[in-house]
Amino acid sequence: MKIKICGITNRDDALAAIDAGADALGFNFADEARAKKRYIAPEEARRIAEELPPFVVTVAVTVNATAAQLHEFLLYMDRVQLHGEESPEFAADFGHRAIKALRIGPDFSPDAVNRYNVGSVLLDAFDAVARGGTGKTADWALARKTVEEARRPVLLAGGLTPENVTEAVRIVRPYGVDVSGGVEKEPGKKDHDKLRRFVREAKLSLP
Repeated sequence: MKIKICGITNRDDALAAIDAGADALGFNFADEARAKKRYIAPEEARRIAEELPPFVVTVAVTVNATAAQLHEFLLYMDRVQLHGEESPEFAADFGHRAIKALRIGPDFSPDAVNRYNVGSVLLDAFDAVARGGTGKTADWALARKTVEEARRPVLLAGGLTPENVTEAVRIVRPYGVDVSGGVEKEPGKKDHDKLRRFVREAKLSLP
């Protein structure tokens, strides 16, 4: 079970997440993340990334960034996470280094994941306004069906917490889970005890 802690805004939280056992860290470069204080300037994320131990995956979380911006982010981030309206053709240019986020909304179909030739797909809860970070729980039954039909790794996000991640993983059986607000003590700041509990519960959830 792979675990990504998203919404990292400072060095202390990054190191605490790694110490808890996280496999990947997400740094939100999208302007709309400012509203919940989860935005981090790319140059600051780069400084933090340079201090991280090996084998920790760093992810630039973006919304409708240009191809030039994404290529620049990949100079110092391991992956780019695409949370906007990026087409399959656009995403394919970044191949295995791209994570395409899809929201499970009224018109969502499980076969949507197979239209994207990327490293992995992230399933998030649907919101008519926000693209992620809403705290809403995704449709786990539909997420499970998607996992069963997907030809690439699927990550589960949306309203996950230390209290529900065990059940979510047992139902959905994703490749990994992604959390942000569910391990915060206040907007943009992580609760280090919640980080440890989330990682522990997620990793113990599969036999």
